[in-house]
Amino acid sequence: MCRTILFSILTVFLSLFAGATKYELKSPDGNIVVNVSVDNEINYSVSFNGEKIINPSTLGFTFRQAPPLGNNLKILSSKVFSTDETWTPVLKRFDKIRNNYNNLRLESRETKFPQRKMTVEFRAFNDGVAFRIEFPEQFGERENVITDELTQFNFSGDFTCWAVNYGSYATSQEVEFFERKIGDIKSEMVIGLPMTAKVSNECYVAITEAALVDYAGMYLKADNRSDGLTLRSALAPVKGQAENGDKVVFKTPHKTPWRVVMIGDAPGKLVESEIVQNLNEPCAIEDPSWIKPRRSAWDHWWSGEVKMEQSVIFEYIDLAASMGWPYMLIDWQWYGEFNPENADIKTVAPQLNMSEILDYAKSKNVKCWLLMYNTDVDRYNFEEACALYEKWGIAGIKIDFMDSDAQTMVNWYHRVVKTAAKYHLMVDFHGAYKPTGWRRTYPNLMTREGVMGNEYNKWSLRVTPEHMCTLPFTRMLAGPMDFTPGGFLNRNPDKFLNGTPANVLGTRCNTLAQFVIYDSPYTVACDHPDNYKGEVGVEFLQKVQAIWDDTKVLNGAISEYITMARRSGKNWFVGAMTNSEARELEITLDFLPEGKFKMTSFSDTEKIKQDAESAQKTELTVEKEDSVKIKMQAGGGFAAVFEPVE
Repeated sequence: MCRTILFSILTVFLSLFAGATKYELKSPDGNIVVNVSVDNEINYSVSFNGEKIINPSTLGFTFRQAPPLGNNLKILSSKVFSTDETWTPVLKRFDKIRNNYNNLRLESRETKFPQRKMTVEFRAFNDGVAFRIEFPEQFGERENVITDELTQFNFSGDFTCWAVNYGSYATSQEVEFFERKIGDIKSEMVIGLPMTAKVSNECYVAITEAALVDYAGMYLKADNRSDGLTLRSALAPVKGQAENGDKVVFKTPHKTPWRVVMIGDAPGKLVESEIVQNLNEPCAIEDPSWIKPRRSAWDHWWSGEVKMEQSVIFEYIDLAASMGWPYMLIDWQWYGEFNPENADIKTVAPQLNMSEILDYAKSKNVKCWLLMYNTDVDRYNFEEACALYEKWGIAGIKIDFMDSDAQTMVNWYHRVVKTAAKYHLMVDFHGAYKPTGWRRTYPNLMTREGVMGNEYNKWSLRVTPEHMCTLPFTRMLAGPMDFTPGGFLNRNPDKFLNGTPANVLGTRCNTLAQFVIYDSPYTVACDHPDNYKGEVGVEFLQKVQAIWDDTKVLNGAISEYITMARRSGKNWFVGAMTNSEARELEITLDFLPEGKFKMTSFSDTEKIKQDAESAQKTELTVEKEDSVKIKMQAGGGFAAVFEPVE
């Protein structure tokens, strides 16, 4: 259903005061207020429940061949309306998503030469605010080159934030989100998105972007023109160019992505938000029924030495079949050495027989995915390769090592996803930039990396319990992340080793909980078949899903702990994780419907202190009136499935 109306002067007002034109836009529930003031330049500010979050902040652009844009502006027209619609996602965390917002659209023009037009659109949702700039059709076929976007986020206080500093725009976006003060962000830092901040105990915000289309990815930089509490947008330069080089090349009409301020009264409300997807266009695939979000085995790179051998591939196909996972990912070198000048993604390595592999997989009710290096994708006709993969019966492709969100690379991503969709191929990007909700429009874009995931356990001590408890409230706010959970060689810090076979920090129950907490419609389990055989918790991995009909954050504190409940059909799943502190939590089961449920849970025990692989399995009959105590050891977790008792 969809409802769009013009709304009254009581919802949005405009007034003239000291020469300024002022507008007020409220969220449908009235809790979020956006104030816009136009007096030569456009300023916006944001409040939540009467508490100021963002003080007046300006919008602007610099160009290579034209004066800066953002000053000497005059409003030509304004329009206000409301939208309330419900849509059904393909890659689900909820079976239905409500898209409800109030909208303010301001058309402006410079009062001085060259009198360019600029339209600003604001949307106020119950879970945040978004705005974007449109450049209407003007100046014919002239090419415009943006050298920077100067959107400000002028915070009302020196709030604690969790900000990732990439230090560069050429990045795989695989770095920790460290806790710091906004005032501690220095001009040399390149802050990635999302950036989450605690305004107060009853107000949390996150800055990110949505609908990144034909534009450069946004980062945040300290604004040296301010009091130290203002951040500004900074765009990824053209790949290979300096930071002060060209950023976006376009002809009018053109739009920026949405600049998003997610808002909630608890950190878990940010996790539940669907504002990023709501700001993207509806599904463009006429019949997406072929898109099947599920779990997958992964053949060797993480869990063993690189052995691109047919027998090894069969071993992982057998694992997928035994676990009830419909997919198996064939990793690098299936077409030979990656990234040489003669790499051909249509030619199978001589030691492999692809038809035998795919016939064997089919006999096990498993479909295969193929990995490729991004530069190899462009050496030959990618569309021909996709047509070949469809003929083979390949389910999807994983592409790695892009390490950029410059405008040209963003457009490359979109071309790849659209081409893959023509041939019924799903896509997983690694070495990737963060999501911006475009999976709503092209849901064959299943997941992506852009996260410091399990692979870092092979060579570092960086995937700590604190990091794992920070990700849901930071990186995951942007969208799915291919963390590749499932490491069953669980180790406490004193026994943790890098290398192969790969260990993971944290307990077995922490690993199980990741399958509930971390969003990824294509969930790739990382470990070797031998490490799953007969192990406690394997039966949970056979039941847990990759998409959900409902999602609830039951509790959580950034970098400390989180508990989530997810529904798939009639079954509910709960996952909880803690950082390096042992913790006891109590949850009520009021998310369950009426009736009795069989709860099968996996909990940390005192044995964890000597053996992080141990876990206690318990079966109980429970109802929604009951509560459950969750006791987690340091680096621990909890996982449970609730199945109706017929």
